[in-house]
Amino acid sequence: MHRSLLQSWSALAAFAYVAVAASSPTVTLDKATVIGTQQGSVTSYFGIPYAEPPVGDLRLRPPQPVTGYNGTIDATAPATQCPQLLPAPRSDAPQEILEDLQAYFVADIPSSDAPQSEDCLSISVQIPSGTNPGALPVLVFLYDGGFTFGSTAATPGNAIVERSVELGQPIIYVNINYRLGAFGSLGGQEIKEAGVGNLGLQDQRVALRWIKQYISAFGGDPSKVTIWGFSSGAISVAAHMITNGGNNEGLFRAGIMNSGSPTPTGDIEILQPFYDTVVANAGCAGAADTLECLRTVSTETLLTASAALPNILSYSGVLTPWIPRADGVFLEAPLQHLVLAGSVANVPFITGDTLDEGTLSATGSFNITTDQEFRDYIHQTFLPSASEAEIAPLFELYPDDPAAGSPFGTGDANQLAPQYKRMAAFQGDAAFQAPRRFFLDQRSSKQPAWSFVSQQNMLSGLGFPHGSDVVSEFAEGGDALTDYFIQFTATLDPNGGASERTINWPKYDSGNRSILEIIDGTGLVIGTDNARSDAIAVLTNLSIAHPV
Repeated sequence: MHRSLLQSWSALAAFAYVAVAASSPTVTLDKATVIGTQQGSVTSYFGIPYAEPPVGDLRLRPPQPVTGYNGTIDATAPATQCPQLLPAPRSDAPQEILEDLQAYFVADIPSSDAPQSEDCLSISVQIPSGTNPGALPVLVFLYDGGFTFGSTAATPGNAIVERSVELGQPIIYVNINYRLGAFGSLGGQEIKEAGVGNLGLQDQRVALRWIKQYISAFGGDPSKVTIWGFSSGAISVAAHMITNGGNNEGLFRAGIMNSGSPTPTGDIEILQPFYDTVVANAGCAGAADTLECLRTVSTETLLTASAALPNILSYSGVLTPWIPRADGVFLEAPLQHLVLAGSVANVPFITGDTLDEGTLSATGSFNITTDQEFRDYIHQTFLPSASEAEIAPLFELYPDDPAAGSPFGTGDANQLAPQYKRMAAFQGDAAFQAPRRFFLDQRSSKQPAWSFVSQQNMLSGLGFPHGSDVVSEFAEGGDALTDYFIQFTATLDPNGGASERTINWPKYDSGNRSILEIIDGTGLVIGTDNARSDAIAVLTNLSIAHPV
C-alpha cells in the first residue's frame, strides 16, 4: 500500500511537471527541450550548461564544451553561482571607512542567494516575449566582482530587455557564469607551464562560441553580438578583443567596457608567491605535483585556502592576484604590449569610467600616513622594477594636497586617512583612467570608439566610486547609458533611435578627446578627456615599461 501511494504521488508530480512545461515557453537545442519562464514582457532561460562541470580531474583545466543536448532542461530558476570569494575590508579599518564601505556594498554591489557549486558553467538568455527566431541583436554581459565573485543570478537583464522594447530596438540579453578566484584565475609558474592560466576568460570564450552556435534558437542573430562588461567583466571584454592576434572568430561585432580596459599587468609567473600560499593553505605543499593535489581537495578547502590572498579592499588595493596576466596561451604577452603590437579586434567599442575609480581600493591603505610612506608604497607595490628616478615625477603630479585628490572636486573634504585622497587619485588613474586613455589613443584612429566619464550616485567618502554608474544602467527603466548601449548593440552607433534622454555623442579621437559626461543634477554634457593629462602620460609610459 505504501509503495502504491508513492507511485501515485510520483505519477501526479510527473503529470504536474508536464502540465507546467506545456504552458511554459520552450526552446529546442539539438534534441533537448529547454523550459523557460515568463515575467511580464521578458522570457528567461536560466542556467543552460555550455561546458562540462569543471570538477574532479576537470578542475583547473580548460573548459570542455558541451557537445550536444538531449532530454529536458529546466531553465526556470536562477543559475547556480560559481564559488564566491567576497572581498572584506581590513579588520583594523577606521569606523568611518567601514561605514562608507557598508553603504557602498548596499548601494552598488548586486548579490544573490542562489546556491554555489563548481558545477556552474552555464549561460542565461533573456528575450522579449514573442521573439521570432534569428532576428534580434544580442547583448552579452560579463559580470563584475574582481574575478572572485559575481554571477548571472545577481545580474539579470529584465530591465534592459524591457527598455529595449520601449525604445523600439528589442535586443536579447545573455549572461555568462565563469570560474572565479582560485578556480579560474590562479597564477604562478605551475599554472603557466600547464597552460591553465586565465581559465575564467577561457570559459567566457567557450560560452561565446556557444552563443554563435545556439543563439538563433532564441531569436538572436549570431552576427550581431555585442559583448559588455563592468569592472572585471570590462577587463574581460578587452581581453577578448586582444587575444588570438585580434581575431575574434566572428564571435562579436562590438564591445562595451564600463570601468575596465587592457590592464597594465605583466606575466602570470609574478604571482608565484600567491600560488605557493594557496598550495600551503590547502595542505598540498608536500605533494610531488602541487597542481594535481589542488584538484583533489574539497571545494571549501580550495576556497578557504585562497581567502587570505589580497583583494581590492586590501593594502595593495587594485593590484590583486586575480587580474588577467600573460599566460602564454590565452594572452601570449602583457595586454598593453599586445595592443601596441596591433593585436586588437577591429570592432567598434565604447569605454568609460566613473570620476573616482580609485576611492574604493584606497580604503585599504589607510595606514599610509606620510609622504615618504606614500613614495615607498608606490615604488614597492606598484612599480618595484622601476628606478627611483623614473617614478620621481609621480610625486609632484600626485601631490600631498587633499584638494587635488579623489573624490575630485571636493576640496579638503572626504580625507578618510592622511594620504587617502592622494592614494585614491593615483590608484584610479593607474588602473582605470590611464589604461582607458591608452587604449583610446592606440585604437580610436583605427576603429569607431566612444568614451564617457560618469558622475552619478555619489556616496559619502567615496565620491562617484567604481561601479556607481552600473547601478543606474540595471535599474528599472535604466538611464541614458542604458539607452546608448541598446542603440549601440542594435546599430553599432550609440546615437539615433527613439530615446528622448540622450544627446549626440561624438566619436573619440586623440586630437579633440571629446567625451560624454553624465553628471548628477546636470545631465549629459560633452566634455574634454584631458584631466591630469601629464600624470596619466607618465603613468602610461611607466606601465608599458614596467607591467606589474
